[in-house]
Amino acid sequence: MIRHPRPRSAARGLALLALAATGATLLSACAGPGAGDDAGSGTPVEGGTLVYATGDAEPTCLDPHVGGNYPQALLSTQFLEPLVGRDASGQIQPWLATEWQASDDGLSWDFTLRDGVTFTDGTPLDAEAVKANIEHLQDPETQSSTGYLAVQKITEVEVLDATRLRFRLSSPDSALLESLSQQWTAIQSPAGIARGMDENCQAPIGTGPFVVESWTPQQQVLLVRNDDYRTPGPEAEHEGPAHLERIEWRFIPDAATRIAALNSGEVHVIDNPLPADIVAAENDEQLAHIDAPRPGSVNRIELNTSQAPFDDIRVREAFIRAADPDPGIEALFQGTAPRSFSPLASTEPTAVSDESLFATDAAAANELLDAAGWTERNADGVRVKDGKTLTVRFPVSTNQSTAAEQSLFEQIQVNTAAVGFDVELSPLDLSSWYGALGAHEYEAVSAPYTKVGPDVLRILYHSDGTVPAPSGYFANHAMLRDAELDGVLDEASATLDEDRRAELYAEAQQRILESFAVLPLYDQQNHFLLRGVSGVTTLGTVATPTFVDAQLTE
Repeated sequence: MIRHPRPRSAARGLALLALAATGATLLSACAGPGAGDDAGSGTPVEGGTLVYATGDAEPTCLDPHVGGNYPQALLSTQFLEPLVGRDASGQIQPWLATEWQASDDGLSWDFTLRDGVTFTDGTPLDAEAVKANIEHLQDPETQSSTGYLAVQKITEVEVLDATRLRFRLSSPDSALLESLSQQWTAIQSPAGIARGMDENCQAPIGTGPFVVESWTPQQQVLLVRNDDYRTPGPEAEHEGPAHLERIEWRFIPDAATRIAALNSGEVHVIDNPLPADIVAAENDEQLAHIDAPRPGSVNRIELNTSQAPFDDIRVREAFIRAADPDPGIEALFQGTAPRSFSPLASTEPTAVSDESLFATDAAAANELLDAAGWTERNADGVRVKDGKTLTVRFPVSTNQSTAAEQSLFEQIQVNTAAVGFDVELSPLDLSSWYGALGAHEYEAVSAPYTKVGPDVLRILYHSDGTVPAPSGYFANHAMLRDAELDGVLDEASATLDEDRRAELYAEAQQRILESFAVLPLYDQQNHFLLRGVSGVTTLGTVATPTFVDAQLTE
């Protein structure tokens, strides 16, 4: 029997009751994963090569088990598939697994797999293969982060027969199905994994509609159609292989170059367009736009509560009261990124918003800093206490923050300087940025994190998240260590009752917001512009595009 989560309306209704006394509001979930209108008026054709141009960082490894970032998810969606999917309404749906059942105590889950499915190397998709994947994710040698955290509670995978397996858990995990729907836990051929990390990073082997043919670093990944494809997910509208014969996945970091290539017809799909290009596309009949915000957390600035000056809540609140991001968001994003006041994305039905905590008030910020003992200023107007300046080191990942976002940070730098902060913005490549975080050489940071469902709050704000995963990455950049919050998140993770779960996550979000350790900005932006192609949609899980239904038009 397939057990689906309770409909959204029930969770929303209870959460609204739970929040009535706080003045906070539950965010309305926006529309589900988008399918762009046909880009152009041509007739769809069979075959052909679709060219995709990405502005996301090029992965260092195509295996999303290793590390686990969004660029890996973008690419691996085309050739790896998860055990379960999620539809546009947020309901968990069958994919490689057809049925699942949790025990009454939540400590074991039984799964049944599709029968007769093979990976593209001919290896059977069976219970042993799934066991090998979980072990691969949990092996420290894999250096997994996102996937490792997703399956952390699985203590044993018991093979019942060829198509049935049982996960035994250390404690109940209400987010297990959400975690298993992500690309970072997608199922790969165990024979491919056995080749070793170096070879598997070059071309992971899955059950998806395409196969990795080759990877030319700093140029492109070539994908070819899997002619034996037979496992379409919830978004697919037809059975059988993809219409396209090939995909050229090009790495083009410059946004102006990407849009020029799209407008000339050199490429069919681009991601990460500039806000002005999104606005222009809305008025261009030759272009289509897919707006598919990423699930889980919002884009946000997190303040390091474990070290000065943000170990003082008064200083954190002063920074947030002085930041004043609204004018910058409106001007820089041109209406494409509505302001958020929640730690969760608007696509999450249990997201809580509390705008009252983020009202701009420079006078209040000055009073808070005075009360915290930062009463002196140097010749540059920077506040000083005990001989130390009110300095905030803010490393910025140029691979992950768009030009508009980096400009927003510069505006926040100016706004907070007016009350005496010295914000040092340091643009860094991805590797150097990870290094700065690992060495705790930051007081503020903006770090995207995508995970299906509200359990992302546990990953980002539980005390356990201050401890690095095998990859060396830790997700709790705010360094929050709050025993009461931990208890709420632990209970939410353990309960399988959707109403109680929504209530607990509402409580957790209010506590996180009131810590003033997080400045929400907007949903993680996920925009795609298309030309000369139809049938492109995005997964209801991590909002990555899928091309199984795509057809070029002429």
